[in-house]
Amino acid sequence: MPPRSPGWTVGRIVGAPVIITRSWVIAVVVLTVLFAPNLRAVAPRMDLVGVAVVSFSFVVLLSGSVFCHEAAHALAAHARGRRVDEVALTLWGGHTAYSGTERPGDNALVAIVGPLTNLALAAVFWGAFQAQSSLDVPALLLYAGAFSNAFVGVFNLLPGLPLDGGQVLSSAVWAATGSRSKGDLVAGWAGRVVGVGVVAVALLWPLTQGRQADVVTVMCAALIGAFLWSGASAAMRNGQRRDVVDRITVASLMTPAVVLPSGAAVVDAGRAAAGRGEVSVVVVADDGAPSGWVDPRAAAQVPAGQAETVGIESVLVPFGTAVPVDVGASGADLLDHLARTSGGVRVVPVVADGRVVGVLDVARVAAAVRPDARP
Repeated sequence: MPPRSPGWTVGRIVGAPVIITRSWVIAVVVLTVLFAPNLRAVAPRMDLVGVAVVSFSFVVLLSGSVFCHEAAHALAAHARGRRVDEVALTLWGGHTAYSGTERPGDNALVAIVGPLTNLALAAVFWGAFQAQSSLDVPALLLYAGAFSNAFVGVFNLLPGLPLDGGQVLSSAVWAATGSRSKGDLVAGWAGRVVGVGVVAVALLWPLTQGRQADVVTVMCAALIGAFLWSGASAAMRNGQRRDVVDRITVASLMTPAVVLPSGAAVVDAGRAAAGRGEVSVVVVADDGAPSGWVDPRAAAQVPAGQAETVGIESVLVPFGTAVPVDVGASGADLLDHLARTSGGVRVVPVVADGRVVGVLDVARVAAAVRPDARP
C-alpha cells in the first residue's frame, strides 16, 4: 500500500481514510483572504467580522464541493474493482489515490465523474440561488457555490494532464493505440499547453477589453500554470517509467537453475553446474519445494578433499519465506508480487508448472526499473 499523505484522518469512504492535509489549512487561509475583497465590493456595508465569517464559510463550502468531487472518484474506482487508498484535501484542492488493474474505459469513467459531480452541484446551487427573494448573505453563498462548482467542473474537463479531462484524453489514446504511455505523452503535452494557456489568458484577456492585467490574477494564473506544467511533466515521466516496467519479464532477468535434492554434497553442486554457463544451483526438499540456492563463493572455500563429505546445506542461502515467482510473470504484476512476497530476501525461486527452472535476483529487477534502464 502506498504511503499516506500526512495530515488528520477525519473519516472513511469505501474503507479508505479521508485526510485533511496541513497544506489544506494554508489553502483555507489564502482563499479566505482572496475572497474577502470581492465580498466587500458586493456588500460594502458588511463589517470586517462579517466579511471574514462569510469568506471563511465560502471556502468551507468550496472544500465540501472538492470533497464531493474526490468522493465521486473514490466511489467510481471502488465500483470498478479498484482499491481506494486515500481521499485527501490538499493545497491544490484534493486527490484520490487508488490501485488495481487499470483499463482505458475504467480510467475514463473514474476521471469524468469528478467534474460531472461539480457541474451537478453547480446546477443545484444555481437553482437554490434563483429561488432567493433578496441578495443577502445566504444568496451570495449560493451564487458563489454555483460559480465555483461550475468553474471547477469545466476547468477539470480541459483535455490535459493532470486534469480529469487529461485522464479521459489519455484513456482515449490508450484505447486507440494500445499504448498507455502514448496516451500519457499526448495528454501530458496537452496539459502543458493548457498550463501556458491559463497564463496567456490572464495576461491577454484584459488587454482585449482595454484594461491592464490584474497583478493578483496573473500571479494566481502563474501558480496554476506552473502546477499544470509540473503535473503534466510528471505524468509523462510516469508514462515512460511504466513503459519500462511493462517490458520487464522474469524470463529475461532470471538465471537458469539446476536442481539438486536435499542431502547432496558440495561437490555435487560443482558437477551439476559444470559446462552449463551461467546457472544457479537450487536445492529442493523431498516434496519438491525450493529450499535455497548455493552460494558459489562459499562452495569454492570448501577444501577439495572435503567437498565429497560436506553437505550442500552448509553453503546454502535459504529462500526463507519468499514465494516462488512464475516464469511468465512480467511488468507491474511482477513488481507487486516481489513487494508482497519476497520477504526481504535477495534471490527468489522461479517456477514453471510448479517445477524450479531458475532464480531471480531482486536487485537486478530494481536496476531494470530505473528511468535510464533499457530492458
